[in-house]
Amino acid sequence: MSTARFKDLCVDVESPSEMAAFWGRVIGLTTPADNPTVLVGDAPEQTIWMCKVPEKKTVKNRVHLDVHTAAIEDLEHAGATVQTPATDEQHWTVMADPEGGEFCGFVRDTVPAYRLMELVVDSADPEAQVRWWADLVGGEVASTPGKPWYWLENVPGLPFRYWVFVPVPEPKTVKNRVHWDVTAPALQPVLDAGATLLRPKDDEIGWNICADPEGNEFCVFVTPGKEA
Repeated sequence: MSTARFKDLCVDVESPSEMAAFWGRVIGLTTPADNPTVLVGDAPEQTIWMCKVPEKKTVKNRVHLDVHTAAIEDLEHAGATVQTPATDEQHWTVMADPEGGEFCGFVRDTVPAYRLMELVVDSADPEAQVRWWADLVGGEVASTPGKPWYWLENVPGLPFRYWVFVPVPEPKTVKNRVHWDVTAPALQPVLDAGATLLRPKDDEIGWNICADPEGNEFCVFVTPGKEA
């Protein structure tokens, strides 16, 4: 049995309403009438929160989203810009959202209504990272022979197909602008698994801010009585 369960995604932004509108167009989610800063879909796990922060993006995001699209021009019309075009060797286009956050567009002949394909995390040790998260939230570890990246699939509650960990040479230097939340019956088993508690639940926040073994922030919502 896993220790925690995937809950939702959060994106740090300067302009929450504008970025929610952008990502809604790109992924195929909607904003509720009473809150234009959150995206919702058919399942609770498809929720994406736009979290207003004062700091601007300064370095390449270590966590990014990959999306399905019928054409790169569709992403440009939505408000994205091309950073690195696709090639014969690289079958995706690196894009930037209106605030400069990187994401990748994969052109498909058939595009689903919900277009979030996968979550990608830069890692110093992708295999160690993927196995740590598999132990925490479940799922199956997979890899391509001879390639340095690993991914999780069939993760309970995961609202996209793959959770990918890729190798990068540069260390993490700033807070990630994309992070994920999990639920757990208790916090201590998450910490016992190797997470670091950065900020406990208090009078201002109703969740615990933690970091995984490589420092990636994630939030733990304790839901006593519910199995992960």
